[in-house]
Amino acid sequence: MQFAKSPIFSHTREMVSQSVLHIMLICLSKLALALAASLAKPGCQEKCGEVIIPYPFGIGARCYIHKDFEITCNHTFTPPKPFINSIGTLELLEVSLIEGTVRVNSPLISSNCSNRTNVEDVYLSGRPFYFSVTKNRFTAVACDNLALMKRGDTTIAGCLSICSDVGTNDSGCHGINCCQTTIPPSRWFINASFESIDPKNDRGGCKTAFMVDQEWFTSNAIDLHAVQEWNYVPVVIDWGIFFGTCGSFATMNASKESSLCGFNAHCRPLNESRKLCSCNEGYEGNPYLRQGCQDIDECSYQRHRCDMICINTPGSYKCNCSVGYVSNGNYSCFKLEEIYGKKSRVKVVVIGTGTSFGVLLLFLGMWWLYKIVKRRKKLRLKKRFFKRNGGLLFEQPEYNVDKSKLFTSKELEKATDHYNENRMLGEGGQGTVYKGMLVDGRIVAVKKSKMVDEGKVKQFINEVVILSQIIHINVVKLLGFCLETEVPLLVYEYIPNGTLSQYIHSPNEEFPVSWEMHLRIAVEVASALYYLHSAARIPIYHRDIKSSNILLDDKYRAKVSDFGTSRTIAVDRTHLTTTKHVHGTFGYLDPGYFQSGQFTEKSDVYSFGVVLVELLTGQKPISSTESEEGRNLVSDFLFSMKENRWSDIIDARILRDSDKEQIMAVANLAKRCLNFNGKKRPTMNEVAMELERIKNSNGGFIMQRNFEQAEYTVTESSGPWDAASTSTMPPLDDSTASSLDIQPLLVHTV
Repeated sequence: MQFAKSPIFSHTREMVSQSVLHIMLICLSKLALALAASLAKPGCQEKCGEVIIPYPFGIGARCYIHKDFEITCNHTFTPPKPFINSIGTLELLEVSLIEGTVRVNSPLISSNCSNRTNVEDVYLSGRPFYFSVTKNRFTAVACDNLALMKRGDTTIAGCLSICSDVGTNDSGCHGINCCQTTIPPSRWFINASFESIDPKNDRGGCKTAFMVDQEWFTSNAIDLHAVQEWNYVPVVIDWGIFFGTCGSFATMNASKESSLCGFNAHCRPLNESRKLCSCNEGYEGNPYLRQGCQDIDECSYQRHRCDMICINTPGSYKCNCSVGYVSNGNYSCFKLEEIYGKKSRVKVVVIGTGTSFGVLLLFLGMWWLYKIVKRRKKLRLKKRFFKRNGGLLFEQPEYNVDKSKLFTSKELEKATDHYNENRMLGEGGQGTVYKGMLVDGRIVAVKKSKMVDEGKVKQFINEVVILSQIIHINVVKLLGFCLETEVPLLVYEYIPNGTLSQYIHSPNEEFPVSWEMHLRIAVEVASALYYLHSAARIPIYHRDIKSSNILLDDKYRAKVSDFGTSRTIAVDRTHLTTTKHVHGTFGYLDPGYFQSGQFTEKSDVYSFGVVLVELLTGQKPISSTESEEGRNLVSDFLFSMKENRWSDIIDARILRDSDKEQIMAVANLAKRCLNFNGKKRPTMNEVAMELERIKNSNGGFIMQRNFEQAEYTVTESSGPWDAASTSTMPPLDDSTASSLDIQPLLVHTV
């Protein structure tokens, strides 16, 4: 116990802690990045001649932050010279990202100089460019020269140089033959007017005035007599970012294009409107590029104060001591022998080594325990999801889904590349569909349902049960499902050519619209619905027939899909009553079902009639354009049929070279399907047989008019199925209408 309390043991613990921390830093830290990349935007030209062009300036489209920062590289010079487009003819000499300045060559303003053309003034474009107040001086050279800078009639700056016949210092500017003065802030122009103090003794001669970089002017020991030979002098221009605020940019993620400064950089306000970006301490490079600020390796460049071992860290560095030495907490190291003696050193090494191995074993044990706990937690989650998603119900005898395969979540994650957005085929009210490829090479569509409550779990189970019972060439095939994820998943056969809605309303040149194709699709959809209503073991009502729920395979065969709202019906029942929600899509919804809440097989017939009208007209059931807002296709179609102007509404693409009698026959069939009185609509069996007969007529079809004719009138209505506030409804036959037809039950949707 005495050993544990000794200063040697305290130091040992400190040294061991530092060693363990050092090991963890080595294991977890990333490798140091290379030297800062190009200062220009990636993919853009970095130099023009000998001048480096850093971003936010740039040469070429999308290489600069704003059009004011666009640089033109003029190759008529040797070497080429850069010019700032928004400034004009001023040659760019240098760009400073740290100070937010550029140096340009500015022409001299002169008067009465025989060797040059007089230049009246120099203009910048305004912000983001202003002449630097701190680095420039307004300078005038000549004897008896009063040079004034004006804004309108107001003098804003000026200086006077006097004459002297006594020998003067020709390398300075102190008022004799040369004068200088500061300029007011936010100046974006240079102009000058010349006056004489003593007009009677005016010696004439060449007079010049210019703004110049004072540091350059002073350091070059200017010969005043040589000024008359100059054409340009360097001048410093301040620039900055004048849109947004540092506060707004600070809330943005540097990974987004909208952010001003990159990673490891910060916004620096210079005044109320001008801002610059700077790299954080310990970083250098271009702060305007997203990866422009790179870590400075202080250890490699000897920018540290460590006595022994320097370890570079992101944005900084730390100091360590060699074995046998101990740190004083700052940068210096001392020998252990000087503090504790020789014997203590051996004990420290033994204890340190043993403790390090102990910590390593503890770390490995904790990692192994973490993996076990994580695996068990994942298994518990899968079991809970399986139970919540109806897995126990599937095991009951009444749910026979032997033809479906149970997929694991891992299989489907791999098939869809972890549900990559690029694999998304579509998104609807029931969920999102992704394209995937199974390990056996099959291409599938994986439907990922949305977050569901207990009621929607039953809806999911309902869809699986229904699809597992259906075997029909024109019904999408269910390949399997997955229950061990948070949301249930269905795996369908992949249908490559999109939806019927896309084919009708967005046709492509590779497969143009044709009447034969439209008629064949109508026959196939009718065959599928007849199978659902009559030929299946248990009658099935789809309840959401629409062109976007009809898919087209690689041979453009129709496939009825989306059975999320479907219901099976006992063979001795004729309808299904919904008490809370009316399911379906406006434009396709049976008006009688909307009023009464009773869905019958004739409700599917009505929706199919709307699809027939879509195939005939090439128009959408409800228009979404502003010019046709509120227009209802069913109303227009029935009105055209009543007025015997059916050819006006038929799609010109199919009317041109098609059998008019076939088209008229299908139009009359669609009219029967859209009868407001559901009892007067044909059954899907009758519809399928009629379409098959029309298809097989081969141009020799003779229309039969032995079907029941219904009269249609256009009346004002506020029904939600009619977006134009008018509805096309037949008069009800009192002798055949039920009490429910006379007094419908209104169902309120939520």
